[in-house]
Amino acid sequence: MKKSIQVFFLLFISYGFSQNTLLQSGPMVGYCEMKEAAIWLQTKENVSVKIEYFALDNPTKVFSSDTYNSSKEVGFTYHIILDQLEPGKKYKYTIYFNNKKVVLPYETSFSSKKLWQWREDAPDFNVAFGSCMYINETEFDRPGKPYGSGYNIFESIAKKNPDIMIWGGDNTYLREADWDSKTGIYHRNTHSRSIKEIQPLLAKTQNFAIWDDHDYGPNDSDRSFYNKNLTQKAFKDFWANKSYGISPEQNEGVFSTFNWGDAQFFLIDDRFFRSPQDRITGNKTMLGTTQFEWLIDAMSSSIATFKIIVIGGQVLNAVPDTENYGHYPEEKEKLLKEITDNKIKGVLFLTGDRHFAEMSMLSRQGSYPIYDWTVSPFTAGVVSDKVFKEDNKYKVLGSAFIQNNFGIISFSGNKENRQMKLTLFDINGNELWNKVILKKELE
Repeated sequence: MKKSIQVFFLLFISYGFSQNTLLQSGPMVGYCEMKEAAIWLQTKENVSVKIEYFALDNPTKVFSSDTYNSSKEVGFTYHIILDQLEPGKKYKYTIYFNNKKVVLPYETSFSSKKLWQWREDAPDFNVAFGSCMYINETEFDRPGKPYGSGYNIFESIAKKNPDIMIWGGDNTYLREADWDSKTGIYHRNTHSRSIKEIQPLLAKTQNFAIWDDHDYGPNDSDRSFYNKNLTQKAFKDFWANKSYGISPEQNEGVFSTFNWGDAQFFLIDDRFFRSPQDRITGNKTMLGTTQFEWLIDAMSSSIATFKIIVIGGQVLNAVPDTENYGHYPEEKEKLLKEITDNKIKGVLFLTGDRHFAEMSMLSRQGSYPIYDWTVSPFTAGVVSDKVFKEDNKYKVLGSAFIQNNFGIISFSGNKENRQMKLTLFDINGNELWNKVILKKELE
């Protein structure tokens, strides 16, 4: 009898793992609010998918999502809404394909947003950040030394147990064979999302993303890119941000915002509206009028202690080299002036793309300093050390590192002593540098 039970158990586990052959990538936790959360995943073909979940403080009360189906049109991606949550609880979740449990070798969990306002101090939490994830595919890569390496960096990030992961652009690198067709665009997003090292991080951490040129199109691409509506559709299919642009009806750009604790994050689109750098006539813009005005409106009305602007290229660096807002000097100065004139407190720019890490600080007479923390790259190649000769007069001494890296921002402390601690790590999770910024310094 005992042997029969063991055989049955092994067959049950084996069948559960067999369902994994239908799973292409994910599951990935998307946005999490007080009463609902989004879980993303991708399969290899259409299957019926549902998710069961329960709060850790009441595991006998199990909830179930609706049943979802998908199609090749969206790359067999799913955005599953879990809508029976209570605020401030940690949940475990399980995926079912065709009513059969999918057994995964890593934790699948998420936490709903806490209801703390008018009750207690803002919760402490951690946000991981980085940019430039290149995943090799030999037949489509350029000849020579592979450009991507060190995929274990994502396992190192997962071990830090961040509450939120923000992907800061160039989260996938479209190749010459990709950006001219939907088939190529969806292939590249699928290939990048499917590496095994990334799955544990996706499955237990809220994930938000912006895009930059390599997610959007060719290198240095701008609003003239002819397939931007296809890459926009792919971005929406492969991520689970709360929103994209002003409204679904407008369907322009992928900018959005979300908040957690006493921080509000503004996810900026630096490509869809961007005028060509080499165009001589006309007004030069990176953000476009609609997005620019939305950003100033949203920051002016925000009551968050910390306002984090996430954008692909550097903002403060005074040297307009490669990805830098300095290519659009009038709009850059207008943005900084609007922040000052509207008395917007607590601003930090979180930037990527440059393939090295550094912090810039702009001192302002009669107001708090503004910081720009660049964290790059995850797995893509790094720049040469000649970047140290770059005359960035705003660079914070000792903050520059030319190696693969990631960052963690830790928000902590009571209301009077609230702070952000910015820590840079190498691919193995070893600390390289840190800086503490007090709330009092940003008022």
